[in-house]
Amino acid sequence: MAIARGAGTEIIRCHHFEEIDGSVSHKLIYGVQHHIYTVLSVIIHCNVLSTSTNIIDMSILGYDTTAGTTAQYMKIFRQNITAEETFVWNDKFSFNGHEPVDFTGPLDSIAKQDAIADQGSSVPQYLTLGTTHADDSFEVTVTFIDQNNA
Repeated sequence: MAIARGAGTEIIRCHHFEEIDGSVSHKLIYGVQHHIYTVLSVIIHCNVLSTSTNIIDMSILGYDTTAGTTAQYMKIFRQNITAEETFVWNDKFSFNGHEPVDFTGPLDSIAKQDAIADQGSSVPQYLTLGTTHADDSFEVTVTFIDQNNA
């Protein structure tokens, strides 16, 4: 049976990634306009660590409401994980699928707050994961709720 994804639906999703390394910032969730994503957990296992000081960090690539600036990385966490160890992030947080129509920061009015909720721009937001070095290797599982409010 197919998963219903139409307007007004709420589904639990999970994505699995093998061999994430530092060659690029990896997108874990691609935002869709008028969706809200609630991240339930991110499980990261370190297979190989090039250097013991290397880190992994998770960010939202999206709209900064302080400055009113598009496409900014806002860090959720930065963690040093030892080789063959597992790190579990299970603090819940949500983010919108798209950025608001641009406004001059900071967030200081109901109209601006509504613009964020309306997700009126054509610019998607993403949950991303980056590592320090191309020789690092991590396996990642992200579990989230996808609310479609289109």
